[in-house]
Amino acid sequence: MKNDKETMRYLQLLAKDFPNVPSVTQEIINLEAIMHLPKSTEHFLADLHGENEAFQHVLRNASGYIKRKVYEIFSSTLCEEDIKELCTLIYYPENKLKLVNASGRNMPEFYQLTLNRLIQVCRVVSSKYTRSKVRKSLPEEFAYIIEELLHESTAGHNKQAYYNIIIQTIIGTRRADQFVTQLCYLIQRLAIDRLHILGDIFDRGPGAHLIMDKLCEYHNFDIQWGNHDILWMGAASGNPVCAAAVIRLSLRYANTKTLEEGYGINMVQLATFAMETYADDPCHIFKPFIDPESGPLMRAKTQRLVTLMHKAIAVIQFKLEGQIYKKHPEWDMQHRCLLEQIDFKNNTINYEGTTYPLEDTYFPTINPTDPYRLTEEEHDIMNSLVNSFLLSERLQRHMRCLLTHGGMYTVCNSNLLFHASIPLNEDGSLKEVTIQGNAYKGKELMEKLEQIVRMAYEEGAEEDEKNYARDYFWYLWCGTNSPLFDKSKMTTFERYFINDKAVHVEEKGWYFKLRNEANVCEQLLDNFGVKGNHRHIINGHVPVKVGKGETPIRAEGRLMVIDGGFARAYHSTTGIAGYTLVFHSRGFQLVQHAPFNSAEEAVAQGSDIQSTTTLVETADRRMLVADTDMGRKLREQIGDLQRLLRAYRKGWIKEN
Repeated sequence: MKNDKETMRYLQLLAKDFPNVPSVTQEIINLEAIMHLPKSTEHFLADLHGENEAFQHVLRNASGYIKRKVYEIFSSTLCEEDIKELCTLIYYPENKLKLVNASGRNMPEFYQLTLNRLIQVCRVVSSKYTRSKVRKSLPEEFAYIIEELLHESTAGHNKQAYYNIIIQTIIGTRRADQFVTQLCYLIQRLAIDRLHILGDIFDRGPGAHLIMDKLCEYHNFDIQWGNHDILWMGAASGNPVCAAAVIRLSLRYANTKTLEEGYGINMVQLATFAMETYADDPCHIFKPFIDPESGPLMRAKTQRLVTLMHKAIAVIQFKLEGQIYKKHPEWDMQHRCLLEQIDFKNNTINYEGTTYPLEDTYFPTINPTDPYRLTEEEHDIMNSLVNSFLLSERLQRHMRCLLTHGGMYTVCNSNLLFHASIPLNEDGSLKEVTIQGNAYKGKELMEKLEQIVRMAYEEGAEEDEKNYARDYFWYLWCGTNSPLFDKSKMTTFERYFINDKAVHVEEKGWYFKLRNEANVCEQLLDNFGVKGNHRHIINGHVPVKVGKGETPIRAEGRLMVIDGGFARAYHSTTGIAGYTLVFHSRGFQLVQHAPFNSAEEAVAQGSDIQSTTTLVETADRRMLVADTDMGRKLREQIGDLQRLLRAYRKGWIKEN
């Protein structure tokens, strides 16, 4: 060791933080103690699709984890109604306190009881963490007081009066509401140590921007980009066809709240153009999908305007698609240049050798001899829209958050997380995908694609590289070999214009056909270097049709698919309102949710999301920090510190 220059150089650097034997031994003791704490709780969510209220509630109640802890503590001392009230208070403290204050109750008594109960809950949910970690989570204003209450034993008599007077003084100084509120949010924060979002935050529902606001301030999370996230990232990078598709999807689902209110995307020019260009066109196939459960029905005039805008942007998107496919022949997607297959005289299309009548035949902006060229007005509209995406400060901030905390995949505590797929061959082997002349597969492919995504936002990148990366967002959205799509084709055009469901089929790639086989999952886990006796793949993307008997647990327990239809648009397909997965020190619990009505109802009636919890996998013993990725890192740190301790004791490094 004495002659190992690299090791000695490293130990000398380490000695700057731990300059003597006492400091080294103290840190070794500290790290060894942390290794024997219970594993903290992880929370997995997928395919949120803009459903902000349901997302916020699931975060607030930690998929039922908080309620379970409250029951464990108080089931023998509190009635059902009191437990429900305490849980509602923890989830929505400000709203619940307003109702209680207006109810005429004896507030000093309420505060005394409630603060004591909240402190008990907080003690339990903080018990997995070191004092140092809990201290960093405390609200600054009440940090000292909360720390005293959390670590003060009420069993003894020496400090009982001290403990009681703290609570009485909080009430007497009229700070109880603020203190209760901060305690409730602290419980929420400590209940879940790490949040995993398995993609598709955007589209369908109205609140993706609000979800991103919450995530950007969340204490510990990661995101595996989904296909809908990538589409928005492409639009925000300045890709015009991605921008057109984002707008088309928003109009198709009559949901422009995220675009207009959330990100300030100005669609006035598009609306004016649509009203002028398609004023006499019934546009019957472009009427938006409106979910009556989501709120009051759209006014007829508004619905008509959305319909016209929907057609206008759809035609623009199909033109831009043709342009990008011709620009990138290496993508092998020229067969998706469908406008040139239209017979404008006979109002038919030659689709893969068969002639079909078109469902819509009014195309005033398409030049049959040059069908992919935008008109001057369409060109101006797209320039304006792309600039709106580029100049939206909130959108760009959210994209930076996606880049900072996101990626194509994550490996965490023996779990491989990605949104949709890893391209496979028919025999289950990894499929090679060619990108700019080089072949990639499996883990290497995912890392190359992540590099391309980041290149589109890299300020110092070469312009050619940046332009290619910006274009590639579209391939990630709908390319055959994209891990975020992995289907034969995206039949958007066909679904609009050809009334034959046979041509609407999008054949799934081999991953989706083979992922139920345990050996296929094992090979993927090996390729990504996932270690551990109990290792899993966790996906979203494809809704699990529970109503038709499908199960989220597959491949003999190696695969968990947790897209249960969070978005209202999928409730009828799946038969439920989403899955969430909780991984704590005793194993995995899969939580199946019923639809969530509203936060107002939850506060007023004490209602919660009705959830069914299934034990997926129970550990043979309680998992400790030592069993996690963090434990492996701590073991390495302890090893380094022990080498430093030996160097001090051998005199190879002098103490300070």
